[in-house]
Amino acid sequence: MRFVDEAVIRVEAGAGGSGVATFRREKYIPMGGPDGGDGGDGGSVYLIATENVNTLADFRYNSLHKAQRGQNGMGKDCTGRKGEDLYISVPTGTLVYETSTDEKIGDLINAGDTLLVAKGGFHGLGNTRFKSSVNRTPQQFSKGKPGEFRTLKLELMVIADVGLLGLPNAGKSSLIRSVSSAKPKVADYPFTTLHPNLGVVRVDDLRSFVIADIPGVIEGAAEGAGLGLQFLRHLSRTGLLLHILDVQPYESDDTPVEAAKKIIHEIEKWSNDLASKPRWLVLNKIDRLFDEESDAHCQAIIDELKWTGPVFKISALKKQGTQKLMYAIMDFFDQQRQEKESEQE
Repeated sequence: MRFVDEAVIRVEAGAGGSGVATFRREKYIPMGGPDGGDGGDGGSVYLIATENVNTLADFRYNSLHKAQRGQNGMGKDCTGRKGEDLYISVPTGTLVYETSTDEKIGDLINAGDTLLVAKGGFHGLGNTRFKSSVNRTPQQFSKGKPGEFRTLKLELMVIADVGLLGLPNAGKSSLIRSVSSAKPKVADYPFTTLHPNLGVVRVDDLRSFVIADIPGVIEGAAEGAGLGLQFLRHLSRTGLLLHILDVQPYESDDTPVEAAKKIIHEIEKWSNDLASKPRWLVLNKIDRLFDEESDAHCQAIIDELKWTGPVFKISALKKQGTQKLMYAIMDFFDQQRQEKESEQE
């Protein structure tokens, strides 16, 4: 199924059933009085997050979702049946916006999270409700109220612990293939990754984390160059960014330092929150360098960037240094969790 991370849908709750005006007509019971029942409430529309869905593609072809109408009331004081609620399955990590105001009305992060997006209409009243000491035979009844109708924008933000940043062909897809069971496309031309890919990295039997690979960002992406910056939002929920850098790019005129600065510049233009996340420098494709020049070449890149954070040298293709990197990431998250627990105590 094609990956789609944005969709606009219309949701319509069911209208309430109308009440009725009826009177008892039974043998030996003269002037039986009113016995019109109320209608049933209309069904509401809910969004529910599920792990069984990972794209919003279905909503491109099925944009209108309607809940069931409440049943009208009946004689003999019988109340109409309530309309069935409609539950719409969406991927975990879905943001929900009201299109008319662009207001965020919900964020479905965990499987099972439920959000009411359209409330069913209130039921109408039967004429029994209008009976009084001065009105023994009421003819009036009320109609059910219409259900809410809304147009919603859905945005999917994948949930991952680690996000990969880098120019096209930096080796992001190769890294996620080498450390997880995910098999994104890998080729020797730009933009082989056209949508986010997730992979689960299992450090041992009890510890694991999720890593996300997004399409490469290029200079001018904020203005729409390449695939733009639309996929950067998938890194918003991550706790750590890995900046993947090709130490000796053959396919580009940019030096590694120039390539790194372009990425940093683009994410700063897109979001200060994303730019301020913990970010590690990962120097990839060191297998292209001779052993005697590798350390000096990598150190020159670090010095020119004035990089003060963690640095790792790897070859994703040869799986060189990748295990050390994955263990360091796991230790980083373990330390964060311990610090959070200490603060709570």
